[in-house]
Amino acid sequence: MELDPSIELIAVENPSPDGLRLYIDHPDGVDLALCEKVTAQLRDLLADHSLEVSSPGFERPLTKPEHFRRFRGRRVKVRTRVELEGRRNFTGTIADADASAVSVDLGDRSVTIPHERIRRSNLVPELKEGDR
Repeated sequence: MELDPSIELIAVENPSPDGLRLYIDHPDGVDLALCEKVTAQLRDLLADHSLEVSSPGFERPLTKPEHFRRFRGRRVKVRTRVELEGRRNFTGTIADADASAVSVDLGDRSVTIPHERIRRSNLVPELKEGDR
């Protein structure tokens, strides 16, 4: 069985000395069947480790320009390496993104953040009516 090349490895964690946790993503989303498929493919390679494969969750990290383009219109939290306009944390809606920067609508204004200045960024879960 061959893995789908559009599966993306988002993050790897080492929660214990012999454990690995992989966060994966796919353009069509991540479900239990996809996690099981990836686990089965990697099981032989990781005989000395326990393995957990998971979706990135509601607070999915955004690490590449393509991620910002894919989630245009969604709420995001961006933390910069150095101050930009007097701050390092920005929470707003992704207005636009290209290969060099992401534009975030903060409500009262917009800020353009060059990708190389981003330290961390992730989607912000959106509350639906009745979740409060």
